[in-house]
Amino acid sequence: MSSLNSVDVVESFWRDVWNARNPEAVDDYVVEDFVITNAGERIEGRENFKAWIAAFLRQIHDFELEVVETFQNHDGSRVASRWRVHGRNNGVLGTEPDGRPVSFSGIAVWEVREDGKLLHNHVERASWELFRRLNPASA
Repeated sequence: MSSLNSVDVVESFWRDVWNARNPEAVDDYVVEDFVITNAGERIEGRENFKAWIAAFLRQIHDFELEVVETFQNHDGSRVASRWRVHGRNNGVLGTEPDGRPVSFSGIAVWEVREDGKLLHNHVERASWELFRRLNPASA
């Protein structure tokens, strides 16, 4: 796997799926039995992942994912990426959809197959911090 540039795969995924707001592009990047583990919850299967992306995109208008940095291990089988999301609130985290600007950071660790297909994604994001900014009374 030493010739695989998994950073390019992951950054293309960010661009073609999230920033293009196109969940259907997932088909080009992930295996059929793909798993994302997000905040301890597992979403299993490519179709469920696409539905999860579509639902998330509906919660943030003008969605933009900014890649902060991405790097891979020696053989390209693992990729880590730090990112920041920007947009306007349309009910993210169950909040009132008020159009306020939202911004939060996150980290994704990817497992990548030899052919460049994505197998698993472990995500941690600053959801609590965002929720507190959108709901100051809950702080």
